[in-house]
Amino acid sequence: MKLILTADVSGLGGPGDIVEVKDGYGRNFLVPRGLAILATRGAEKQVATIRRSQEGRRIRDLDHAKEIKSSLEGLGAVRHRVRASQDSGKLFGSVTTADVVTAVKAAGGPLLDKRAIQLPGHIKKTGRHPVNIRLHPEVTVAINLEVAPAE
Repeated sequence: MKLILTADVSGLGGPGDIVEVKDGYGRNFLVPRGLAILATRGAEKQVATIRRSQEGRRIRDLDHAKEIKSSLEGLGAVRHRVRASQDSGKLFGSVTTADVVTAVKAAGGPLLDKRAIQLPGHIKKTGRHPVNIRLHPEVTVAINLEVAPAE
């Protein structure tokens, strides 16, 4: 079965790759989970769109990762406002990696891939939390995420 991957699949490839897999694996696992689509003539246009969207978020090389690291270190503490209890400071929910990406972007930082964010567990209280961002296998940057209650 010929499929086009829409997400990273370990052992197979990345978004936009055209792969040949066994029928059951494609039909029962990849396609229902949205990890792949059937390879058709019209799907080639979708591959180009997927690759263009991924290109904007991709870290090109080690030098580019170091540039992004220096820009992230220059931000200081990144503030994220969420709904929280006024008394105890507990959040109504938790902070996700997507929330961290939007907070970094709002603070003037670069657009990051949410899979590069490494949270120190579930963030369910207001305050400062250390967050690691893995930009490259050799480059990791730590930022302080300040979780504050929404006004």
